[in-house]
Amino acid sequence: MLAFIHWDVNPEILPGILPVRWYGLLFSLGFFIGTWIMAKIFVNENRPESDADAILIYMVVATIIGARLGHVLFYQPDYYLQHPLEVLQIWKGGLASHGGAIGIIIALYLYSSKRPDQPWLWILDRIVIPVALAGCFIRFGNLMNSEIIGRPTDVPWAFIFERAYVADPLTPRHPAQLYESITYLIIFFILGTIYKKKGHKLPQGILFGLFLILVFGMRFVWEFFKEDQVAFEATMELNMGQWLSIPAVLGGLFFFVRSLGKAGTPPPFPEVNPNEDKLKK
Repeated sequence: MLAFIHWDVNPEILPGILPVRWYGLLFSLGFFIGTWIMAKIFVNENRPESDADAILIYMVVATIIGARLGHVLFYQPDYYLQHPLEVLQIWKGGLASHGGAIGIIIALYLYSSKRPDQPWLWILDRIVIPVALAGCFIRFGNLMNSEIIGRPTDVPWAFIFERAYVADPLTPRHPAQLYESITYLIIFFILGTIYKKKGHKLPQGILFGLFLILVFGMRFVWEFFKEDQVAFEATMELNMGQWLSIPAVLGGLFFFVRSLGKAGTPPPFPEVNPNEDKLKK
């Protein structure tokens, strides 16, 4: 008999004492560690470190609003048209990562429009590094919540999600949340390593394009291992997550190829060597 992993973790950190969930903690950690990483990047490129805090505000608001509206519009539009006030009840669940990505892209466009020294693609190339790490934390939070579970399987590392809201909670399933979480962690290291080696010499848009290709390309793959999120997906050849990932990957290919064509061209604003003053002294 196969020894499957019985997953019976309480989603609350201190049940009965403090109703704070692991998901909320990991979600918050993703933002705050991401802000710390962006602050380091800004210092490295001689940009105002305080701007990392401004980006945090843009990111939090954009992620929550975008992810919520993405779920409402992409997954349950009929339901929320009948219950419009429930759109605001985000504590009941229902956040779509594709909507969050759209929200972030729009928010950072607004952010960069006020800062000529931080063009839109320049900031996107840098923000995708901590965003990949945040995705790792959020998917691990989904695991702690026993949600977004995988399809039934008999692989030896299958999880039995005893707290999942399904008809057959004792059926072994793919830990799809863990697959995605590990994938995003690897992507974080890939993007971070490229940035560390090339830094500001990278053509604008290349890391952003690579992020879209890797994240949503792998999202397309892992959707084959997941249970459908909503009932209407059962009638679809590809589920909603996969259909939404296709334009994201195509967009990533556009920015990646476009940036390769501009490799070697000077940046649209003067780069500053953070060690310049030290060298003069």
